[in-house]
Amino acid sequence: MQSITIKGSQRESVGKAASKALRNAGQVPCVLYGGDSVLHFSAPEAAFKSIVYTPNVYTAAIELGGKSYAAILQDIQFDPVSDKIIHVDFYQLHDDKEITIEVPIKITGTSPGVMAGGILRIVNRKLKVKALPAKLPDFVEVNISGMEMGNKLYVTKLPQEDYKIMHPDNTVVCQVRISRAAMKAAQEAAKAEKGAKKKK
Repeated sequence: MQSITIKGSQRESVGKAASKALRNAGQVPCVLYGGDSVLHFSAPEAAFKSIVYTPNVYTAAIELGGKSYAAILQDIQFDPVSDKIIHVDFYQLHDDKEITIEVPIKITGTSPGVMAGGILRIVNRKLKVKALPAKLPDFVEVNISGMEMGNKLYVTKLPQEDYKIMHPDNTVVCQVRISRAAMKAAQEAAKAEKGAKKKK
């Protein structure tokens, strides 16, 4: 999984007044959980653009006082009026501990059903996966090559060698729906066939 470096500064004061002063200075108050102790720090708002405003998922290398911590974004709060980032929570990653994270799906292949006029409907654009940090995928590949019109693709059909998909087996990832045009064509073909049989 791709990683983004965030250079932060540890903060001593964690009250509302201190947090407000940081925001006024263009800094975002942050907390890093999951380590030996909870770390409070701040980082420039611009540092979060690559990790927040994207459908992709990244781990973060948080640099504080000469040390680097591998982490994932756990929670983010926005100002309801300005939509600016006002607080970020991170969770520290450990090489030997599995973690659950949501990653996007990536559609590959060509569906015969879509080629025949069906419509591909994506039900779940992101899936929860569980893996060791080194095995976390950037995305889950969803191959639709075998999908005919009317077919549904369940999570059980997806690769899970390096990670486990944390959804019930009956979770639908995508389906090929019959379009109105295809349905109409099928009905007309059925009528024509019925008419031809009557003539015989």
